[in-house]
Amino acid sequence: MATDLMRLHPKAVADREKGEILAIADIDAPAERIFNALISKEVETWWGSPDVYTVRNWTADLRVGGKWSLSVVRPDGSSLPASGEFIEIDAPHRIVMTRRYDWDYPILGRRETKVTYLLDSIENGTRVTIRHEGFAGCTQAAYDHAEGWERYLGWLSDYVTPKSGGE
Repeated sequence: MATDLMRLHPKAVADREKGEILAIADIDAPAERIFNALISKEVETWWGSPDVYTVRNWTADLRVGGKWSLSVVRPDGSSLPASGEFIEIDAPHRIVMTRRYDWDYPILGRRETKVTYLLDSIENGTRVTIRHEGFAGCTQAAYDHAEGWERYLGWLSDYVTPKSGGE
């Protein structure tokens, strides 16, 4: 189908000069569904995989200035906390939040970064664009996070995309 060929599959690139990452994917689900999966306890269901990491202990005060936190659990059982604050919430189209690892992430440390999610309606779904800023001087961390955002968008897409029966 021609429209499927034009769909954007999860892709992320790091711009080392700007110190930011841009990730994008077209997902076959409405913006409202994706928005809810991004900001609710549902993240514990879809974000990660047992062989990479899983997310636990999601909490969020869903208002501008509200705090959020989670724990990334590695396959060995070790837990790495992260947290931040919501800067902007415009349901179901935009979320802007800070992000900080509450442990010394190699190369990045505890530097606060900013993540912006844009959810734009497209034919048969939503284009999800993620801009992650704050990697100036941390090129390797930016490249590592770009790979992570591609996985993240794949997990999100697999979770929110309706499954067709009979396949």
